[in-house]
Amino acid sequence: MLGPLQSVRKRDAAQPAPVLPCGIESVAKLAAGGKLAEALKFFARERRWIDEQHLTVCRIAAPTFQEQARAEWMAAQFASLGWQVATDRAGNVVAQAPGAARSGPMVALTAHLDTVLAPRTSGEIRVEGKDKFCGPGVADNGAGLAALLALAKVLGPGSGIDVSRLVLVANVGEEGEGNLSGMRYLCQNSALSGRLHTVLVLDGPDTAHVTVLALACRRFEVMVNGPGGHSWSDHGAANAVHALARAITMFCDTRADEQSRQWPCSWNFGVVEGGTTVNAIPASARVKVDLRSESASDLEELVASLGQVVERALLMENERARLGRVTFRIREIGSRPGGRLAESSPLLGYVRAVDGELCIRSVLDCASTDANIPLSMGLQSVSIGAGGQGGGAHTPGEWYSPEGRDLGLRRILLLTALLLAEVNGGLE
Repeated sequence: MLGPLQSVRKRDAAQPAPVLPCGIESVAKLAAGGKLAEALKFFARERRWIDEQHLTVCRIAAPTFQEQARAEWMAAQFASLGWQVATDRAGNVVAQAPGAARSGPMVALTAHLDTVLAPRTSGEIRVEGKDKFCGPGVADNGAGLAALLALAKVLGPGSGIDVSRLVLVANVGEEGEGNLSGMRYLCQNSALSGRLHTVLVLDGPDTAHVTVLALACRRFEVMVNGPGGHSWSDHGAANAVHALARAITMFCDTRADEQSRQWPCSWNFGVVEGGTTVNAIPASARVKVDLRSESASDLEELVASLGQVVERALLMENERARLGRVTFRIREIGSRPGGRLAESSPLLGYVRAVDGELCIRSVLDCASTDANIPLSMGLQSVSIGAGGQGGGAHTPGEWYSPEGRDLGLRRILLLTALLLAEVNGGLE
């Protein structure tokens, strides 16, 4: 584990000044310098344009595994802003500047395309009151995608800022059973995989948390099968639903004391299915379960416990049944590796320096995001919010307000400038 997650706040005398890239005396001087200073004013000036892009992209449904229409729209926007665009084999939209470096380190700025819930119609994404966006995905990850487009516009041709080592990626497969497929491909199999120096993940609006510790996660589908039968004439037959319900209850009950001690782990039975009609004994049932922990050993213990509890629950069902038996199978359907950003990482120093300059009070935290993949590989990566305010993620009541969005976008731009200066060996 990372140890105590320290606050990132405006520097005081007790905290050493972060080391910045060669040629950069302070974030304040960087922000006041020429082309970058002008670029930082863009976000407040172009707020209406950014809001329009945000609403438009959210109105294109993109549930996990069905991101193509949204990906095509994002590709068109990148191209219209002067970027060279390609779609990789995973379905990620990858944008680079004309004349991008053909070798050497690259900085990736990413935001995931997919959403847990999707609007059934474009009208489901709406604006209430003065500027409250409502509907599935408006915060997670409409905020990140809008930020990616805002950066694409402000850093496009004519900006005068060297972005030859920057790649913008709208990636697939972050949510649910997508299993981080887009980020896996980008970091492990793409043409850029061996060149990635830093991956800066934009996810949601929250600027108060900087994810530096990747929460490991494993997901399973538990399937139970039995003889089935008529609810009256075959009463007493082994029942797949009864067995599965018992397993879920037993697992949660055995974990109650650990939860009360606030162990760094969680479990969730998120999808339960089974049976065909009210007067038939179910011949099959299944549940999908999500297990998470900050500790690899604790996660393995959770996985082992799941198998043991299911086996005991089915034994109990078979012992009481007068007809037939139930059997089970457990299949892994997802795995997100853990990892952490080193406390000595230059990226962490850049975050501290930028947040100090912008008076953003943020804390380091642990979460499961696209950053899990690069962090597990030892790459520099954090997941940060794109600014504004939001809530209700993964629910029909999701909302987002762009109030304060420009602060988050200025933060992203300054972090990007520092990272580009690092990979370029200093200021241009």
